[in-house]
This record gives sequence, structure tokens and C-alpha cells, in this order.
Amino acid sequence: MKAIVQDRYGSSDVLELRDIEKPKPGRGEVLIAVRAAALDAGVWHLMSGQPHLLRLMGYGLRAPNVRVRGREVAGRVEAVGDGVTGLRPGDEVFGICEGSFAEYATASQDKLALKPAGLSLEQAAALSISGLTALQALRDTGRVGPGQRVLVIGAAGGVGTFAVQLAKAYGAHVTGVCSTAKTELVRSLGADETIDYTRKDFTEGDASYDLILDTGGNRSLSRLRRALTPRGTLVIIGGENGGRWLGGMGRVLWAALLNPFVRHSLKPFMASELKADLDVLKQHVEDGTLTPAIHRTCPLAGAAEAIDQLHRGEVRGKILILP
Repeated sequence: MKAIVQDRYGSSDVLELRDIEKPKPGRGEVLIAVRAAALDAGVWHLMSGQPHLLRLMGYGLRAPNVRVRGREVAGRVEAVGDGVTGLRPGDEVFGICEGSFAEYATASQDKLALKPAGLSLEQAAALSISGLTALQALRDTGRVGPGQRVLVIGAAGGVGTFAVQLAKAYGAHVTGVCSTAKTELVRSLGADETIDYTRKDFTEGDASYDLILDTGGNRSLSRLRRALTPRGTLVIIGGENGGRWLGGMGRVLWAALLNPFVRHSLKPFMASELKADLDVLKQHVEDGTLTPAIHRTCPLAGAAEAIDQLHRGEVRGKILILP
């Protein structure tokens, strides 16, 4: 089968389209004939090995432990391993695996859900990691509720496009921060207001927010706190600034240290890969409150260029990789 493989850390030129052996499902796993995979910010970090803290967390010191890139997936179950009870061959599924940039991939049955009705398999590939991140950041960490004023930074990104829609579904008044070219998309997703960060600095205005979701931004905590209500909550979802060792994690760690000493609630965030929440996303799609925003599709051979485009911040929503 064909797959996007890397043998060492580096820029996108380390990725190669190769023929490799078709995987076999282990206990509790299924084999998926991949219809589509999706890009998330983590793909670049796992490709580059940055920040270096990732390598110390078990992803591989000198080279990636998982050689096939991609984690968000959708496709049809082709075979099941021992102990699989909830899925069978022919089922259309979406979820999370290791190595989705390939014609076939294996995944734990605990990280898959049945495809939402009314959504194509290609669209479903965009849901899992970015959708779970937005859902859990809003519902569990941010405790969003009706009538709250919510600011989503990076509202046109993979996580941001889901966060705007989910915050509206929970009854919040939503403001999305994005660049000029992306404001129309953010409004179409249901944002009540948009702020073009190339023209206005929201941290210097009079508006204040009960909840701010910062999806990989680079603003300092002191600036972000200016835009919070006196008891407001800031949820930090990663970060793309900082040095090679900590990257955006430096800001996350500082928030955790500062939190006990300020009135605001400063909450670092990391998503959990829960099947129950994949089912929640499925329900939101089926009740019409959530739709993946797709920037474009590309073949496996275009994966490297797509990752570069994502890292440059040029993507609106999600890019899909089609085997």
C-alpha cells in the first residue's frame, strides 16, 4: 500500500510517498480502508520533532517512533481484530489512529465512532482531533454557558471553526478573531461578531469576555487578561511561539504557575481522545449544529505541501488528504 513515511525529524522534505506493508489489526483494533485523512497542527510538530519536549514525552528521541504521518481518519472497516465487539467489516467510521496518511490504517475501536448521517466520509475525517479539542475546551475546561461572551482566537482554523459553532450551540455570544481574508468564513459559521486582527487589537478595546479560547496564538498572558471580565476564563490550546525546547508550552506552563495568584482562571488544555465525545460530535452534526469547514483536498503526494501551507497559517478550516 502507499503511505506518507518519514525516517527522521525535519521540515516537510523528510516526508516520502512509499509502498509499505499493509498493517494488520491487533487485539481491540480494526483495519480501515482510508477514504480520507485530515491535517491538524500536531502533524507539523510530530514531523519536525518540535518542540523538543515532545521527543522526551515518548515520541522518539532521534527519529519518530511512528513513521507514517497523520492521525485524523475516516473510512470503511475492512477487518477486525480479536476482542472487537462494537464494529464490523463494512462499517463507515471516523476517529483517531496512528498513520492515517495511507491507503490503510489500524485504529483502536475505542477511538472510532460511526460516521454521522448526512456527512460524507471525506467530511467526517475532519471531525475528530480538532472537533474533540473544541468540544472539551469549551464544555469541560471553559464551562461555556448561555449568554456568555466568548472570544475565539484563530476562529478560522481547524479547532476554531468547530469552536465557533459549538459555542453558539451552547448559547454563547461569539466573537471570532481572524485575518481579513477569513472573516466571511467565520461569520458563515455563526459568529455574532468578527475582529480582524490585522486592523484591530482586541486586547486594547473596551470589550471584555467571559471566556477566551486561544487556539495556538502567540499573545502574552498579560495582554489576553486585559480582554477578560474580572472573573473570566482563558483556555490556552497549545501555542506556536517560543523556542525549540518548549515552543508554545512555555506560555502554558506560565499560565499554570500564575493561576493561583490571579482573579482570572487561566487554564492550560490538552484534549482527551474519548469515544464518548466522538459520539457527541456525531450528534451535533446530525442535529445540524456542526459542519466541518473544508479548505481543500489533496492526494497523498501533496501531503508535504499541505502541511507547509497549514504551518504558514494559510488554511481556512481543514485540509483533507485523499489516498
